[in-house]
Amino acid sequence: MGAQLRVYKRRIQAVTATKKITKAMEMIAASRIVKAQRKVAASQPYATELTRAVTAVATGSDANHPLTTEVETPTRAAVLLITSDRGLAGGYSSNAIKAAERLRERLASEGKEVDTYIVGRKGVAYYGFRERKVAESWTGFTDNPAYSDAKRIAAPLIEAIQSETAEGGVDELHIVFTEFVSMMTQNAVDARMLPLSLEEVAGESTRKGEILPLFEFEPSAEDVLDALLPRYVESRIYNALLQAAASEHAARRRAMKSATDNAGDLIKSLSRLANAARQAEITQEISEIVGGASALADATAGSDK
Repeated sequence: MGAQLRVYKRRIQAVTATKKITKAMEMIAASRIVKAQRKVAASQPYATELTRAVTAVATGSDANHPLTTEVETPTRAAVLLITSDRGLAGGYSSNAIKAAERLRERLASEGKEVDTYIVGRKGVAYYGFRERKVAESWTGFTDNPAYSDAKRIAAPLIEAIQSETAEGGVDELHIVFTEFVSMMTQNAVDARMLPLSLEEVAGESTRKGEILPLFEFEPSAEDVLDALLPRYVESRIYNALLQAAASEHAARRRAMKSATDNAGDLIKSLSRLANAARQAEITQEISEIVGGASALADATAGSDK
């Protein structure tokens, strides 16, 4: 019985140590969410105005540019998947991967070849384990991305959309990331970056009561679009990276809180079992003492006779 009690005590000590770790990780993730939310909010005005500028150039000219021109029969698409570098975040990365798989199946059903670009070690590991080809990957910054990271990611994507060769060129750019809605809700979404849907942007501006300004383009609309193309792609990717980072921290906080609560419940259960084992051990010792005293009394009474 004493051995069983020692087992329970060792398990309680191990779970208590784990609970301290998960509680610390929960607090760290909670502190980082606020910073990530501020970065997301700070990046929105620039992305919004840049999109409006691109829309104004495209609608105010007849420029034939990959930023805004739909390919009549698209045959190839690039998909950028954003996952995390670290685990312990619940279903954060797996949900994004599932969304990318659904997008891939949809594009394949439309007769398009898919080139996959991946951010985060979890996505790289998923595709590597299944021996799937990845065009390019980036790791090491998913929990705290910088604009320089977005520029590195955007460079090969811009080159692919601008390429006119069949081997390296693509007709569409898609991005899959986790959208931060609230502390409790994060949704894996996919969106088409290029070509830019002018009708969608114009419709959104109309719903908000905005009027797209009129511009004169120097030296030409094509040159303006060439200059805006990398900025637009970089801003979209940067905003997606920031939303994904905030979602990752929120998912990790929720997962660590659940782990901490489960550890607390397990400690209570093990404590009850340990108390029961200790009580049984004490009862057995008392029974042995009482039995020994009774046997001694019987032996003493027999010797007196």
